[in-house]
Amino acid sequence: MNRSPSFLVALAVLALGAVACGRPFDVKTAPGFVELVDQEQYAYRATSPEGVVTAVRVVEDEERGDLAFWTHALTLQLREGSGYALYGTADVTSKDGTKGKLLRFGRDQDGKPFTYWVAVYPAQNRLFVVEAGGAKEPFERAQKSVELAMASVRVRCDSVVAPVLASRTCNRW
Repeated sequence: MNRSPSFLVALAVLALGAVACGRPFDVKTAPGFVELVDQEQYAYRATSPEGVVTAVRVVEDEERGDLAFWTHALTLQLREGSGYALYGTADVTSKDGTKGKLLRFGRDQDGKPFTYWVAVYPAQNRLFVVEAGGAKEPFERAQKSVELAMASVRVRCDSVVAPVLASRTCNRW
């Protein structure tokens, strides 16, 4: 079948458009969790039957602060603004090698203890915020799955075409 040059150009544009759509990160849904759809505040969110949640938020064009800045800003917001107690911090590395920081928080809500972890990764001129939280006992039971999901996150394109085709997204995941 003979196709016109304009048809082929249109097909190429559509193909490139499909490559440019999607999440600018990759994450694997943990065993025992299901991905939720249409989550307005989150680019990704999954939950366990007991209500433990993992999520990823992406803050666009956030090249204004480095990892130390965002770690401090999030700690202040969660401690002073939301009443969380900081239980610990750790250096973390995403699956693609991006350096980040994990903050472990807790707080009581309506007399029940809750656990909240947040990891931050500056990459691709964005800030990736990887979260996990839930009531303390279910969170502790799901902790291995939470750790697997958080460890699966990739926030940097490693494709040879990334600078050209995937500069705003990484659809090879």
